Amino acid sequence: MNNKKLLSVYGLKWNPFASEVPTEALLVTPKIESFCWRVENLARQGGFAHVYGEPGTGKSGVLRMLAARLRSLPDVCVDVLTRPQAHTADFYRELGDLFGVPLTPHNRWAGAKALRQRWQTAIEQSLCRPVLLVDEGQEMLPSVLNELRLLASTELDARQILTVVLCGDSRLTEKLRQPELLPVASRIRTRLHLEPVSPEDLLACLQHALAEAGNPKLMTAELMTVLCEHALGTPRALMNLADELLAAAMERQLDRIDEKLFFDVHGQPLLASGKTRKAGAR
Repeated sequence: MNNKKLLSVYGLKWNPFASEVPTEALLVTPKIESFCWRVENLARQGGFAHVYGEPGTGKSGVLRMLAARLRSLPDVCVDVLTRPQAHTADFYRELGDLFGVPLTPHNRWAGAKALRQRWQTAIEQSLCRPVLLVDEGQEMLPSVLNELRLLASTELDARQILTVVLCGDSRLTEKLRQPELLPVASRIRTRLHLEPVSPEDLLACLQHALAEAGNPKLMTAELMTVLCEHALGTPRALMNLADELLAAAMERQLDRIDEKLFFDVHGQPLLASGKTRKAGAR
């Protein structure tokens, strides 16, 4: 599916249904635009933000768009925590590596002091405002979340020296309701809830993906409508269905992806209404 020669047959610059499409090709909805704008402003003050939603609703895509936006700002330094499941010692090791501070994990006091001094010095000298992005935040241990809360503030909690964007599914939301994590939840200043997407909005997403990849006519209009109705409100499910059909079209050397191919692959004929007909029905 990554073979450029095969993709070029369809006039595609990349696979529009793969997860690694260019960040600039992702669809920025008004809701996402508003959230990114709010986080841009939050980054200049410090604090916590929260992206949440069920699996497949586009949370990681939002983080990619947000990271690109923040990195375009001259005075913001963005890093990504790659091992949210780590225990406290490895959490400090990774932070030290990200921010260029040599840490001794068994001496947390010295590590926290070194990190906070680094962030405060950068802020005071107008070098940068540090931002930490955390994907799969539901994997974080409560003890690590609390360490992050304590690291992010100074002057008796009057000043925030780090911006943290936590991203995760409903398990993170539930975790933040635990009594020991209420101090973290209370510091979240802006939120983005990604809900199941309507078929109409999924269709706009699919049309955008095809246009950005270079071939808006790759699929028939009827097929696109039915794929969006089968995706159960999740962009990931939609792209997985479309990717499967693209692979089948390449294998069979078809010029265009249509409803007949959907029937061949999934065994379900399509009606004009977009509903499936039971096998053998007339």
